[in-house]
Amino acid sequence: MHNENHYINRSGWLRAAVLGANDGILSTTSLVIGVAAASATREPILLAAVAGLVAGALSMAAGEYVSVSSQSDVESADLTREKAALETMPDEELEELTEIYIQRGLDKELAGLVARKLMAHDALAAHARDELGINEITQANPLTAAFASAVSFIVGGTLPLLTAIFAPIKDMVFFQYGFSILFLAFSGILAAKAGGSNTFKAVLRICIWGTFAMAASALVGYLFGVQTA
Repeated sequence: MHNENHYINRSGWLRAAVLGANDGILSTTSLVIGVAAASATREPILLAAVAGLVAGALSMAAGEYVSVSSQSDVESADLTREKAALETMPDEELEELTEIYIQRGLDKELAGLVARKLMAHDALAAHARDELGINEITQANPLTAAFASAVSFIVGGTLPLLTAIFAPIKDMVFFQYGFSILFLAFSGILAAKAGGSNTFKAVLRICIWGTFAMAASALVGYLFGVQTA
């Protein structure tokens, strides 16, 4: 048998993990750069990094849980409506499923046969998959998404925090930018490998947008910051 490696089953937690890690690196680094551009001491920089790390991780977890829960609620509501329709209008639902298969390239007779066979096996699963686009692989999982997002944010945000601890104050902005680009590139490589996508595109995309975010933060720090001794 020919076995292929597929990555779609990782889409739920991988999306949250990539978003969390990238946001942890970018938001913490941008915050540190903004403060460092307006400060000549290490204490406010470290305070900003720690505060951003804690607040960001909690915010990411809460936001991811709420957004994915909303998606899950919509899926559950659609499945409830579909179940009711199957109980009250089975013939219409059979025609609907048959039409879906016809539009996908089957002739009418074969489409009807396939629709009847699948509905006899598990009517709700057939309509959830082929009519609604819901299946057990990609179905939303709020807790998994929230956990992956929070943990990856902490991991990502810890990297610029360590840079803030050990990098020289006078060159803090440049050290933060340089290391964050390396961190973002590494994050992009891991995400591409885990998802089976193009590594170069993933790294280029994240580094370009990361540069814009950090440049904007540094500009804000320089324009509106007050240098402290």
